[in-house]
Amino acid sequence: MKRSLTKCLVCYLVVALVVIGMVQRAFAGFSPSEAISVAKFDRSSDLKKIQKVLEMKVVGERLKELGFTPGEIQGRLAQLSDEQLHRLALHLDELQVGGDAGWVIVFLLIAILVVLILYLSGHRLVVKKG
Repeated sequence: MKRSLTKCLVCYLVVALVVIGMVQRAFAGFSPSEAISVAKFDRSSDLKKIQKVLEMKVVGERLKELGFTPGEIQGRLAQLSDEQLHRLALHLDELQVGGDAGWVIVFLLIAILVVLILYLSGHRLVVKKG
C-alpha cells in the first residue's frame, strides 16, 4: 500500500514539474497607440544609449566580424531618422544580455528531482563498461 502511494506521488510530482516547466512566461504590458504617441524624440539621449552599447567590446568585435568599420557604423546611425533611432534605443533596452536561462534551470531541477527520487526509493544506477 505504501509503495503504490509513493509511486503515485512520484508520478504526480514528475508530471506537475514537467507541466510547470513547459509553460511560457508572459511578458504583458501596455501596447502603445501610434495615434497617441508623442512625435518628439530626444535624439541626443538615444545616440548616447546606442553609443554606450557600441562601445562594449563584444558588440564591437561582432560588428568587425560582420565587416563593419566604425566609420560605416557612425554613417549609418547618422542616416537614421529620429523615430528609427528611438526605436533602436528602445529595442536595445529590451535585449537580454545572457539570454533566457529558464530552460536550463528547469532541466537541472528535473535532473535533481530524478536523482532524489532514485535515492529515496532505494534504486541504484549502475553503469557497466562495454
